Amino acid sequence: MSKAYVFTRFGGPEVEAFVDQQPPEPGPGQLLVAVRAAGVNPVDWKLRAGKRRPGSPPAEFPEVLGSEVAGVVEAVGAGVEGFAVGDAVFGNPDTGGYAEHTLLPASLAAHKPARLTFAEAAALPVAVATAYDGVRQLDLPAGATLLITGVGGGVGVAAAQLARHFGIRVVGTASAGKKDFVESLGAVHVPPGPDLADRVRAAAPGGRVDAVFDLVGGEDLVAAASLLPAAERRGKLITAAAKETVADLGGAAVARARTSEVLEAVARLAEDGVLRPQVTATYPLERAGEALRAVEDGHARGKVVIEVGA
Repeated sequence: MSKAYVFTRFGGPEVEAFVDQQPPEPGPGQLLVAVRAAGVNPVDWKLRAGKRRPGSPPAEFPEVLGSEVAGVVEAVGAGVEGFAVGDAVFGNPDTGGYAEHTLLPASLAAHKPARLTFAEAAALPVAVATAYDGVRQLDLPAGATLLITGVGGGVGVAAAQLARHFGIRVVGTASAGKKDFVESLGAVHVPPGPDLADRVRAAAPGGRVDAVFDLVGGEDLVAAASLLPAAERRGKLITAAAKETVADLGGAAVARARTSEVLEAVARLAEDGVLRPQVTATYPLERAGEALRAVEDGHARGKVVIEVGA
């Protein structure tokens, strides 16, 4: 049997539970992976709460939590090329990540670089890939200034590192307790809260920003949008947190590529030291609920990862 951490219906933490289940069988185009590490993301608790993307298939309870993993291939489905039993891989699973086994579509998988730990690789498919897609979407020149709201979380940390690598100046909002951490990324720290736009102008070089990468939504997104002329927002105001709100403000959601090519690209950047996954907390599978609470409560710094196997 294989242990997994699931939610049994839509709701809060009270609907989460451990279950024992048979390891799934890989279908065409899939890999059966023995999970070594699973990244924890805000999307995990949002899905548990019933916040599903339009057009998503209906939930089949119990549903395993988790949307990014790293592990070792145990079986290969029909039609899969480029992967073999024993390969260390990472990617976005079809059947959840907080588990001892999962199914990984080969089209959303990549080989784990030898220099990265499984925990580091598990931080790449959602948070780092989202940051990569977003920074590429903004397409800012060197010397431009980017505001990242919620820079202290997994996506924000990666986005700040990528932007700095491309010569982009970064101003980031995060709680006062994350100030030193944010500044270690080469970003100018601004605490969130009232009069955010004025405080960003005071902190930004030249008193202006050229683009906004939002990871928070709400009032901070509205304040950040006011820093950009309305005519520029479609290309320079993006969010990974509040798609409907950003559309009303004239911006756009992060356009996710979700391909093996993107995973391979971020893996190379991590292996070369351009990106540091910044795994700041790890939990065993037996404490998966605590790991999710750390992210759901909004106080996590960097990336939280669940370590599953040896």
